[in-house]
Amino acid sequence: MASDLISIARSGTRTARQALDIAANNIANASSQGYVRRSAQMNEVVATGGLSAVGNLSLSGVRLNAVIRNADAFRQSEVRRTGSDLSRANAELSGLSNIESALEKSGLYEAVVGFEAALNRLASDPVDRSLRAAALEAARGMATVFNLADAALTAAGGGTAFEAAADVDQVNLLTGELATINLKLSRSVGGSGDQAALLDRRDLLLGQLSEKIGIHAQVAPDQTVQVRVGDAGGPMLLTGSTASAMTMTSAADGTLSFAAGGAGFVPGAGSLAGHAQALDELADVKARLDALAMGVADAANDAQANGAALDGSAGLPMFGGTGAGDMALAIDDGAMIATAPAGSPAGSRDGSNLAALSAALSAGGAASGLDGLLFDVSAMVNGKTVTRDTLASIAGNAAIALQSQAGVDLDEEAVNLVRFQQAFQASGRVMQVAGDLFDTILGIR
Repeated sequence: MASDLISIARSGTRTARQALDIAANNIANASSQGYVRRSAQMNEVVATGGLSAVGNLSLSGVRLNAVIRNADAFRQSEVRRTGSDLSRANAELSGLSNIESALEKSGLYEAVVGFEAALNRLASDPVDRSLRAAALEAARGMATVFNLADAALTAAGGGTAFEAAADVDQVNLLTGELATINLKLSRSVGGSGDQAALLDRRDLLLGQLSEKIGIHAQVAPDQTVQVRVGDAGGPMLLTGSTASAMTMTSAADGTLSFAAGGAGFVPGAGSLAGHAQALDELADVKARLDALAMGVADAANDAQANGAALDGSAGLPMFGGTGAGDMALAIDDGAMIATAPAGSPAGSRDGSNLAALSAALSAGGAASGLDGLLFDVSAMVNGKTVTRDTLASIAGNAAIALQSQAGVDLDEEAVNLVRFQQAFQASGRVMQVAGDLFDTILGIR
């Protein structure tokens, strides 16, 4: 016989104790983020040889062959992909909500309508200095509101850009840690508990990285991972223990561009993609706001150029500036509003030029343009909210599917504890029986 009862029992107790440790570890980490359930893979120990025949197999106990992680690469990939899409939608929606808030709280529409109403009231008595002063203050207030709206949009864009910069730093931090994990994995023993812990950490980091930017992960036979941006043809973020630095550049209009290892790319998923898309939309909103501000200013300045002030002098430009951010009132006295046509004498009650100004503002559609801008932004927010909610449902289903396969079932682990405890006790009982047998044999006279 190639083995004995005591060695068989010893292998049984050792393996049962290791299996108990695995089950206990599963229970202890049931709620730990990123933990994947382990199971014990056991093999029979066989020995060759013996007195009867060369090559005869003899069972010699049991051993722990490997610690198996119940991980499904496809489901993990789906969780990363759907989570990346959800992060993009959340980031874009957050940026758009800030844009909507900046526009709605500025009171732009009310300011433009108030300016037009003040001009209409002035038309009832063009020489009334109180009405002229009121119209001038309405113009000043409108210009100030345009300034405030532009500043609020700039602040919203600055907050989004700050979040994007923080995400870039996080990407570099995560890829650096993954490089360290790769180095450790290349030196770890396959099927060991240490390797399982490293794989848990690797998969957790990949999930966190995919929330920042869409990635393509390829696992090598030694369990190290290669990471590219986007798809299999994207710029390399990580290979082996080498991580490529990711950088972000902000353009004059606030839009963002990215590069990994010096290679430029446009993110298609992850929070960085959402931030970039929100800033693209912000640049468009600011351009439309500038166009509306200059439309009002040009209409007022053209009317001023074609009219005469209360003292009969030629009308001067009412507004200065190049956009909503620096739009400013250029006259400081209500008497300088050119209500009468050019060449009219001082004190003229002819309000035809004022009527032309009102008509120009209506034709330019400043109020309707602002209303349309607000409506478009609100429509985008509503549409992105629906998209975000749909993606959240998809990502939730993917996470549930992964958890059902890789998560810890406490009932199953409780059964395993009892089963392996009984196996441990049975092996101990075999040792006791073997000892009794030997004592009996040695006691024969």
